[in-house]
Amino acid sequence: MSEEAVVIRVFEPERDCEGVEMVERRCEVGPSGKMSLFTDLMGDPICRIRHSPAFLMLVAEMGPDREIVGVIRGCIKTVTCGKKLSRNGKNGSDINATLPIYTKLAYILGLRVSPSHRRVGIGLKLVSRMEDWFQENGAEYSYMATDKDNEASVKLFTDCCGYAKFRTPSLLVQPVFAHRVRIPSRVTFLRLVPRDAETLYRRRFSTTEFFPRDIDSILTNKLSLGTFLALPSQSFPTVDSWPGIESFLSDPPESWAVLSIWNSKEVFRLQVRGASRVKRGLAKTTRIVDRALPWLKIPSVPELFRPFGLHFLYGLGGEGPDSVSLTRALCGFAHNLAKKSGCGVIATEVACREPLRLGIPHWKKLSCAEDLWCMKRLGEDYSDGAVGDWTKSPPGPSIFVDPREV
Repeated sequence: MSEEAVVIRVFEPERDCEGVEMVERRCEVGPSGKMSLFTDLMGDPICRIRHSPAFLMLVAEMGPDREIVGVIRGCIKTVTCGKKLSRNGKNGSDINATLPIYTKLAYILGLRVSPSHRRVGIGLKLVSRMEDWFQENGAEYSYMATDKDNEASVKLFTDCCGYAKFRTPSLLVQPVFAHRVRIPSRVTFLRLVPRDAETLYRRRFSTTEFFPRDIDSILTNKLSLGTFLALPSQSFPTVDSWPGIESFLSDPPESWAVLSIWNSKEVFRLQVRGASRVKRGLAKTTRIVDRALPWLKIPSVPELFRPFGLHFLYGLGGEGPDSVSLTRALCGFAHNLAKKSGCGVIATEVACREPLRLGIPHWKKLSCAEDLWCMKRLGEDYSDGAVGDWTKSPPGPSIFVDPREV
């Protein structure tokens, strides 16, 4: 098979949807020997990136019939890569305020090469062409995420493309059960309007790694189902007693937690594949018993072996001694919302050292304890700035995962 026969070009919806779908179906996500997740993009191969500020999708084709044998997606945004102390506060105040350091960051996702056309350099060609587009549009860094056990992907990016292992966040997935999660009465939930949510995030989390400068675009997107604040009931027992975001930020309660919800169900469907008949049978048995004895509230395994929807939780944060328990209550609230919407799972991704991780319910069988993010600096002509070379910086306790890239 000749490497020169490969043509890399921009994706054209009118002619390429069927070919891209075939490639996606041949490349199920998941390492060999494990159950895998198949992603159905619902007939729109570009839907996972179209909500980003700048995006591109490329295909690789070969042969006289111009068969599509590979695909890659990429997007560019401006994010926080570090923080610095302000020397000149406004009107003499906030002299020691911490300010975010921004950089233009590119993200590679959805790299697929048909199994019958691997090991001939197609993946490398796709990545190289995408990186050219990144640099043409001013991106300073590029990163990608993969399962740490996906040896082929890790080897391609680290050995062939110059990426370095950067962060190992945890992908936490919880099934949506047939029964509502009981929410403690001592917790009050408030839904913030997008403007208040933006104010909260910019004031409290803008120096978190990967925080997007265009957070307002995310919060006002049609796929954003809202931002929810959990507070001890004695602090704000009713919605009517909410003093407003400015008063909250100037004098917050001792403990609080926040998260936002993204409706990925409208973008793609997932399906668990590779499960044995025994595992499928056991899962079905839990559902049968649950229907027969509903008062027991058995945590029956939902039907994950057929296409199901996902709600993604992002922007998790909080403060105080009860922030973990308040986060757990928020996750229960999100579970009940997902149940009402007919989703199969809720998921989130957090830094491996995230303090609030203890409050996030999840199933180990569906989750990934160590996802792998690899990063590359795209040009040496960029100034090091206050953060230095971001690829060499130590990990912090938290990251902000952009739901547009899930």
